[in-house]
Amino acid sequence: MSRIKYLQKLLEAKEISCVELTKKYLNNIEKQNKTINAYVNVTAEEAVKTAKKVDERIAAGEKLMPLEGIPMSLKDNISTKNIETTCCSKMLQGYYPIYDATVCEILKNQNSVLLGKTNMDEFAMGSSCESSIFGATLNPHNTDYVAGGSSGGAAASVAGNMAAFGLGSDTGGSIRQPASFCGLVGFKPTYGTISRYGVVAYASSLDQVGAITDSVEDAAIVYDALSIYDSKDSTSIGSKISTLDKLNNSIKGLKIGIAEEFFGGISEDIKSSLEEAIKGYQDAGAEIVHFEVPNLHAVLPVYLIISCAEASSNLGKFDGIRYGYKTDSYKDIDEMICKNRSEGFGKEVQRRMLLGTYVLSSGYYDAYYKKAQNLRYSIIQDFKKIFESCDVILTPSVPVTAYKKGEALIDPIKTYMTDICTVPANIAGLPAISVPCGFDRNKMPIGMQLIGNSFEDYKVLNAAYQYEKQTKKTSKTSPCLKKTDETSPCPEVEI
Repeated sequence: MSRIKYLQKLLEAKEISCVELTKKYLNNIEKQNKTINAYVNVTAEEAVKTAKKVDERIAAGEKLMPLEGIPMSLKDNISTKNIETTCCSKMLQGYYPIYDATVCEILKNQNSVLLGKTNMDEFAMGSSCESSIFGATLNPHNTDYVAGGSSGGAAASVAGNMAAFGLGSDTGGSIRQPASFCGLVGFKPTYGTISRYGVVAYASSLDQVGAITDSVEDAAIVYDALSIYDSKDSTSIGSKISTLDKLNNSIKGLKIGIAEEFFGGISEDIKSSLEEAIKGYQDAGAEIVHFEVPNLHAVLPVYLIISCAEASSNLGKFDGIRYGYKTDSYKDIDEMICKNRSEGFGKEVQRRMLLGTYVLSSGYYDAYYKKAQNLRYSIIQDFKKIFESCDVILTPSVPVTAYKKGEALIDPIKTYMTDICTVPANIAGLPAISVPCGFDRNKMPIGMQLIGNSFEDYKVLNAAYQYEKQTKKTSKTSPCLKKTDETSPCPEVEI
């Protein structure tokens, strides 16, 4: 039984009240957050208020909605009405949205318990969660290492037992990479299935909201609740298929694609863990199909050009006049805007915006941005052809395990290379999931990625679920609620 289902079972059986459950999570946050730094804003009062409402519904004998009463966290780029939303940037400090993002609104309507807003790389630009103005988020497995990014706070909140699930955003791997680093499940759905309305944009054609959870079943529960068509998002399509209903489909005959290009340069620990996972799939009746990705070498340049170009456009409104930080002293309007942006944005955001402005500028647009868009089309066509011969693609989630603190800051360009396995799914708008598949010699988690065809999210989730079930994964970070047996998804664990 997944963590979400187990917690709801306890609530419905009245073995614990929602207020008690919420306070246990808040207590964990109080004990750990000073070290882990997963949360930048804890909404304790709001959480207890929602929990009381859930307890009233339980007392009245009403049936709980799928995510009702479940304590969760939201990445700090997801707009929350009257709750500060900063994108972990000086530029947006003090910004209190006047509306909720659609995903937040859905969770509110389900009476999910918001524990707080989580740390992230500034404006979601980074892969270590160290560019935040609130400081780095550390990995609950070992605080000498980072949690990953950009949704590092969301991942750490779940891995550190400070939330039952967390919502993040994924532009080039920002859900799957921290999930891999923290030993969790991170699911990026098909582009358009979950609304982006109210999520502060990084790169609009690549961004996608998704969940970081303790199990694949929990990821399916959250996805099914959020994948609703939203007229406020022009790219919204939603999903009419319940992925939860398809989790027990047999994978006998499932065709799993393997491309050697994805396995180049990975460590022996990661390679052996993935080989073991592949063998497990074969033993379960899946068929392995080998293929090539002709344009894989172009994936990172295409991603960086398009994402930075869209970022420079999306962040243009933060000038201190329309939105954002305003400097104290200036001589004229030109100096004011220059100071507002140079003081309000961090180095990584500035770096990406400058690159984006350059590739969109006169004389360089055709050479860079237009060529990147043409290559993007070729990559999308490559994947369409690949999925004619296989159902899902198996790759490492990340070619490395979690970085040591500070490594990404010393050589940020090197960390861009670690996105090689995750960015193809964003470029092509495909569903992709990272699931834990072992540990390296330093006892840090390793992630395996499964990529599916557009709108076949259910195939990706089912393939991941069957692997998870086969390896008999059990949660090791569930809340310390009561004494349970060894097979329970909520064992008594002292954190």
